[in-house]
Amino acid sequence: MAEHTSRIGFIGLGIMGAPMALNLIRAGYSLIVHNRTREKEAALVAEGAQAAASPRDVARQADVVITMLPDTPDVEAVYFGPEGIFQAVRAEHLLIDMSTVSPAIARRIHDQAVLAGAESLDAPVSGGDVGARAGTLSIMVGGSTAAYERAYPLFQAMGKNIVHLGDAGAGQVTKACNQIVVALTIEAVGEALVLAQKSGVDPHRVRQALLGGFAQSRVLEVHGQRALDHQYDPGFRVRLHRKDLAIALNAAQDLGVSTPVTALVHDMMNSLLANGLGDRDHSILIDELARRANTEIR
Repeated sequence: MAEHTSRIGFIGLGIMGAPMALNLIRAGYSLIVHNRTREKEAALVAEGAQAAASPRDVARQADVVITMLPDTPDVEAVYFGPEGIFQAVRAEHLLIDMSTVSPAIARRIHDQAVLAGAESLDAPVSGGDVGARAGTLSIMVGGSTAAYERAYPLFQAMGKNIVHLGDAGAGQVTKACNQIVVALTIEAVGEALVLAQKSGVDPHRVRQALLGGFAQSRVLEVHGQRALDHQYDPGFRVRLHRKDLAIALNAAQDLGVSTPVTALVHDMMNSLLANGLGDRDHSILIDELARRANTEIR
């Protein structure tokens, strides 16, 4: 394990953030961590991280600050609040937001960083908690080439497919595109498995057959099996994917882009939330389709 001189701040130690931070520690980085629920810092402290009292305190001590937060208001509070990161930003800072939020907030962070003489990247990820633990996330990066090159060794500790998409906000646009594809594919897999079940054809065998053809996908492989097993522990929560689709729909509306099927799946996720299922894995959308067809996948 190589030792690194840069001190890395990491804010947000949830399902995704905690294993990402742990992979940085294992890669030899010195971490300063903070989480709104302070108890979640303990596991990282046990691995050698130092806990900080606030986002401002993290920025005061770190050279690079990484954030991994649930939603746009959380990012706004952590960066712009009275105890936020921008209260302690220095010219040499690199700020990396790996949350999934609106492209607009990514550009706002970039503009504020520039005013302080610092650099920023928006770098949302895909790959779920499995990819976060394994260090195999796809990382979609927006920002300057210089900032990207500075951050690249950090990204290598957390992911495998690392792509620089363009200027500030480009990473978040790409993540919105990713979330459309994932959501609509889950819905399509659900329709297929429910149709098989209602037709009296074994959905286990249907999935096996489809995995060998042009319909093969990671969603069919992983979430198709989740549906067959009725195993919906997150994973990636419905409420977060619904939030991501809202980001995509808002961006599409601003640009006059038609996204009718995305809107439909977003509405289905609204139904899941209304039924108290917002904290289940997003693949439970398949169960919703089965319910509408008055059946159960077995």
